Amino acid sequence: MIALIQRVSEARVLVQGAPTGEIGAGLLVLLCAERGDGEAQADKLLSKILRLRIFADDAGKMNRSVQDTGGGLLVVSQFTLAADTSGGNRPSFTEAAAPQAGRRLYDYFVAQARAAHPVVQTGEFAAHMQVQLVNDGPVTIPLTVR
Repeated sequence: MIALIQRVSEARVLVQGAPTGEIGAGLLVLLCAERGDGEAQADKLLSKILRLRIFADDAGKMNRSVQDTGGGLLVVSQFTLAADTSGGNRPSFTEAAAPQAGRRLYDYFVAQARAAHPVVQTGEFAAHMQVQLVNDGPVTIPLTVR
């Protein structure tokens, strides 16, 4: 699985102009399931995201996790993270999980996140979304779990 996480002051997702998810300070998680991914990869990725120390402590060092700060998670499906651009100018997405498998893993990831963390909001799987965010730092970190 692939995630692109952004530390945000605020973020929200709109589908057809209506918000589906919104958080204050926390992490925007753009999430992609790849072929062959399963629940083990989702669990490992979620654990990494929840414990990643990228929020400032009292001394201003990145030493606190989203769990430490009580910040929100906004989880948005994004199959384009699996883009392969090595063959030309048009990306190939053959490494992304098939839609049914991708939805199952996305739903699983969100359910596990909600069981482990108090503030979890989402986009809408397979919808055309507008993501609005204020990147704090900026801090943007790619994560891949195999």
